[in-house]
Amino acid sequence: MNLVKKLEVTGVVQGVGFRPFVYRLASERGLHGWVANTAKGAEILACGNEEAIADFERVLCRELPPPARVDHIAGTRTDDAPPPGFFIRESSPGGERVATITPDLATCPKCLREIRDPGNRRHRYPFTNCTACGPRYSIMTGLPYDRPRTTMVGFQQCPHCRAEYEDPGDRRFHAQPNACPVCGPQLVWWDHNGRELAHAEDALSAAAEALRLGAIVAVKGVGGFHLMVDAANDSAVRTLRARKHREEKPLAVMAVNLDGAYALADISREEARWLTSAVAPIVLLRKKTSGLSPAIAPHNPRIGLLLPYTPLHHLLMADVNRPLVATSGNLSDEPLCIDEREALTRLAGIADFFLVHNRPIAHPVDDSVMQIVLGRPLILRAGRGWAPLGFTLPEGPTVFAFGPQMKGTVALAYRNRLVISPHIGDLGNMETATAHGRALAMLGKLHDVEPEGIACDLHPGYDTTRMAEQQTSRPFRIQHHHAHVLSVMLEHHLTQPVLGVVWDGTGYGPDGTIWGGEFLIADAGGYRRAAHLRPFPLPGGDAAVREPRRAALGLCAAAGIPEHALPAFSTREGEVLVQAIARGVHAVMTTSAGRLFDAVASLLGLVHTSRHEGQAAMRLQAEAEACDHDGSSYPFPLRGNLLDWQLLLEGVIHDHKHGITVPVIAARFHQSLIQGILAVVAANPDLPVVVTGGCFQNSWLLQHTVEALRASGREVYWPEKLPPNDGAIAAGQAIAARASLGT
Repeated sequence: MNLVKKLEVTGVVQGVGFRPFVYRLASERGLHGWVANTAKGAEILACGNEEAIADFERVLCRELPPPARVDHIAGTRTDDAPPPGFFIRESSPGGERVATITPDLATCPKCLREIRDPGNRRHRYPFTNCTACGPRYSIMTGLPYDRPRTTMVGFQQCPHCRAEYEDPGDRRFHAQPNACPVCGPQLVWWDHNGRELAHAEDALSAAAEALRLGAIVAVKGVGGFHLMVDAANDSAVRTLRARKHREEKPLAVMAVNLDGAYALADISREEARWLTSAVAPIVLLRKKTSGLSPAIAPHNPRIGLLLPYTPLHHLLMADVNRPLVATSGNLSDEPLCIDEREALTRLAGIADFFLVHNRPIAHPVDDSVMQIVLGRPLILRAGRGWAPLGFTLPEGPTVFAFGPQMKGTVALAYRNRLVISPHIGDLGNMETATAHGRALAMLGKLHDVEPEGIACDLHPGYDTTRMAEQQTSRPFRIQHHHAHVLSVMLEHHLTQPVLGVVWDGTGYGPDGTIWGGEFLIADAGGYRRAAHLRPFPLPGGDAAVREPRRAALGLCAAAGIPEHALPAFSTREGEVLVQAIARGVHAVMTTSAGRLFDAVASLLGLVHTSRHEGQAAMRLQAEAEACDHDGSSYPFPLRGNLLDWQLLLEGVIHDHKHGITVPVIAARFHQSLIQGILAVVAANPDLPVVVTGGCFQNSWLLQHTVEALRASGREVYWPEKLPPNDGAIAAGQAIAARASLGT
């Protein structure tokens, strides 16, 4: 018996070869009908006998092409008359836009073989792609995802490419960025003034030669510019650091291939899987002794490695045949450059040459950064290949979330979807503020929605808070650490109250102090503070974020032993700060776990003044990992609702004074933190535990905390899809604001 069925499919089903996949499945089963992109996702009309349609539906989810994901299928019988045969219908742009935006995908093996094959018409073509790989979000200007709504609209396909695009049996069937050397984008080689020196293949050869000779080259990629230089050329790497004003923060390195990566770092099977995945992120790995410049990651046992992920990078790396630094094309603290003419201005004085192309970038997308902890990904920066990231929610109102001040992202909740933007950057300059506003406006435009509510951080001094206040007089002001907890609850589908262990550097508390060592009993509707670190003063406020020695002085002053921190200061400077603390002048109180890390790092002589965010904590982690630890710790008791660090601090100072090595002290310090967490968790039984916040980017701390909680019999969750740092704040803000709108 024949029936006609209409299927509405939501999920990652646009730009990933889903329609050609459906076409093949239906044709193999003799079904009649069609498949089309819609603003919601995809729609299928299938006519045939019941058994064939049932089999079609079973296989539809089981054998999806790798980048695709089906979240939901709604099937209804219909009286619609099917056409003869099965075909792909033109997309339907109307209706509510809830389709998931597809991230950019790394070059697939088939395209890679083509660019390496001298007999193929795409031999050495840097913009080769198919339905399984290539640019997606970075070139998208509208939904549904079709060529007229991408920046490829200006490139008319040649007859060969058009034939591929229209052939259901070809893997480039409806590959929207499809192009070749005849009809597609082209490379150009510029000097530092923007004067054209070479074109196409000659441009690629010139870039490779310049890199071999130690030049700094700005390379326009899929979502923005990289600044690239020979990673073994110490002088060139130090020149890049000086020009970019990036003193010590680690630089990412692109290896020629996976074998080249193995020569630079210890790589597990899971880490190799991620390096070679369609996400192709920067993966933090244990570095080996190698010929790389020591200036790449000073005082750091890890290295951020990535592999080539576009045809351009594959060709360039093969031609240079050595590892290259591949750092973001910007000045420190500015957003990524995406336009070649803008890059000439913003990267002037940094790059010696520019390798550019004429495919416009619609949205800046930085590289994703991750590490493997407990066998799972821990995302540190959600960018290319990973974001935009979508989640399914209960139906609800439309909310725009403006996110945090640092590691900015924005989020949009609408109908039953939540979309989180890729990493934007740290607010504090006009360029990043502009990029932030553009990202939020684009999410609204892509999905054709206007906000019913606007969410922002509780901190009154954040740029994002002021931007939200410009949109509405009554934004939903969401406490920072509450948002952290909700982001983890979101990705693990938790709805009942949890105990959130939220440790980071800075989060504004409703009492006007700086929180950061928090234990919150929370759900979407609210939170209460179950416990927190004992407060201590930060002399100079924000200056203490940049100077761990100030955190050390504040901690020691609160403990009654300021003299132990004074050696990091001049005599006069130390006296002034001690007096300021005593009078309560310019010395805000904090419970920050991040500043506790800073203080201990300074007391151990590791870092007194930070050259980049998190430097002191990273040094402390590296020291702890260098110790074959016996599990010993310092006392860190829970007194009422205060986790008291006094005895911990005295233990650190005592051991350091009596010649105990820094690695042993650092390991004991980390173990003490875990014992403190266990004490608070034990005092709050019967609740699942959520562990998050920037401090848990520390893989040693996260792994041992989770293992200890599991050993105590507690159910524990931590971030996997969203970062533990502030990159997840916008998602939590959206959830909290929705809960407030619903009450």
